[in-house]
Amino acid sequence: MQHAEQIAAESERAEFEAVAEALGRSSRLANLLRYMGENYLRGEGDRLTEYNIATEVFGRSKDHFDSGEDAIARVEAHRLRKRLKEFYDGPGKGRALQISIPLGTYIPTFVRRDDPQQIAKTSLPEHAVRVSTDESGSAKGLAPEAEPHRSRALPVALFAGIVVIAAVTGIFAVRHQRAALSAASVAANPSSAAGALPLSALPPAKMPLRMLAGYSGPPQTDSTGELWGADGYFHGGGPWRRTPALLTGTSEPMLFEQWRLGDFHYDIPVRPGNYELHLYFVTAERSSDTWSTFNVRINGNLVLQGFDINSDALGEDIADERIFRDVTPGADGMIHISFASERGAPQLNAVELLPGLPRKQLPIRLLMQRTSFTDPKGQVWRADNYFTNGRLSDQHQLVTGAPDPDLFTGERYGHFRYTLPVDPRDRYTLILHFAEFYFGPGMPGGGGAGSRVFRVLCNGETLLDDFDIYKEAGSLHALAKTFSHIKPSAQGKINLTFEPVVNNATVSGIEVLDESQ
Repeated sequence: MQHAEQIAAESERAEFEAVAEALGRSSRLANLLRYMGENYLRGEGDRLTEYNIATEVFGRSKDHFDSGEDAIARVEAHRLRKRLKEFYDGPGKGRALQISIPLGTYIPTFVRRDDPQQIAKTSLPEHAVRVSTDESGSAKGLAPEAEPHRSRALPVALFAGIVVIAAVTGIFAVRHQRAALSAASVAANPSSAAGALPLSALPPAKMPLRMLAGYSGPPQTDSTGELWGADGYFHGGGPWRRTPALLTGTSEPMLFEQWRLGDFHYDIPVRPGNYELHLYFVTAERSSDTWSTFNVRINGNLVLQGFDINSDALGEDIADERIFRDVTPGADGMIHISFASERGAPQLNAVELLPGLPRKQLPIRLLMQRTSFTDPKGQVWRADNYFTNGRLSDQHQLVTGAPDPDLFTGERYGHFRYTLPVDPRDRYTLILHFAEFYFGPGMPGGGGAGSRVFRVLCNGETLLDDFDIYKEAGSLHALAKTFSHIKPSAQGKINLTFEPVVNNATVSGIEVLDESQ
């Protein structure tokens, strides 16, 4: 029996690692799952409390953490439950064991995929946790979680039988998973196989919808832990893989590894509502001196006319993104996106469709860090992105004066640029977050005022000139600069240039908030 328990524990550990890998190795959700798994496997489930998760996983202060004011553990556990459900509904559907985090606890349990009653007991219904958001995207109304139970939900010995069954049916499980992925691809893409469902019979797409154009493999995970699926809902065009080459302007090169090329369109069934559409582009080959242009329409309305990717991105092999707010389905319940040739063949790398806000774009929040972060308000800050040049530096010094010290654990420094995509119709509030990590008495660079001076420009206009962080805030102290009524470029970009005057420019966080009412 002891040997059977050991086999069961190894199977559980393997499942934790497999799912953590699918979540994105070093992502916050992967770190949370690994922490839960380590305590579970040691038989120390009683350590999985809100306090321990907040302080040991997310670095909250052990002396000052207040669960009544800081919902970080509840917010991230809620996100983890949703991601587990997405994983096991999708690429992990055929796995013999499935991890679940039951409501009211942070202790993971395992369920057998062939036991619907057990899965139903532990899976997360869409209405089980209600997290409402305000217009800024901040979470509110989070109900406190109950204290976790102190024992593992199922004895390890019971899993010996499960492991035996899993070993016998392993080959069939893999075949089932591949068949399920193939069936899902056909269902999502009515043009992909004969006999597929007609458009009118397709169920609404699951939101958010993220698709890699021209791609037909298993889902891939980006640096924020989000899943991007195979291409679907398309008609026409053809797939093409990008020749490996240096790509700038993004920290997500995975989005730009393939294209759909030619004249094509998407017919995406959705529920009634307001959506925000993101389209991702990069040139498919070295261009000539002539423009290669095409047109893009949404529900018949021309949104990009004579669109040239090189011109929009300001060069070759530079990632480009265009955003369209207030996208609503037509009378047929579909969002139709068409790409038609003008002076060249259309090309597209990825499609992202998100639940939107009426008359305003969703906030952009970036941290100059390698992984995403959820702050105490439930606001998600994405990992560093949209940059050109400069260097990313991890910082492990405590910064004072910040709503959350975790917002200041990294910086981009040097001479660099950010190209932030926005809907060009609106005006925006820009908030830049700074801290001086290097200069000042007792700091590695010594010196003080005048040791670091730089300027910040936005679409050619100077926002900050002869800017000296130390002079205004000293060392290791948060400093925010806010600018209102920022007008995007005609290409729907907020272009920020950080230009050194003395030593390197630096920034630790960027927010872009739509001012529309």
